[in-house]
Amino acid sequence: MAKATIEKAAGLDPIRIAHGLGLRSSHAYVAGFASIGLSFTSWLVSRTKPDDSRAQSDRWGIFVGHWAPTFLAIGLALKHEER
Repeated sequence: MAKATIEKAAGLDPIRIAHGLGLRSSHAYVAGFASIGLSFTSWLVSRTKPDDSRAQSDRWGIFVGHWAPTFLAIGLALKHEER
């Protein structure tokens, strides 16, 4: 039973599906670098806010900053798919 589930799951390739829908590695790279820029911008903006909302803005900046490695990893996987 478990072997059949693994074989069925192996047929699902989300990177191949995304590539087939037109997503390219360059799109993921742009999203990754935009995430870095958005994170830095939110951190800069949080410096100008009063202390009570500053911590929330910092946390949001860190959260957005965590998107970058995901987008860059997806970009690498898509680059592999493009070859």
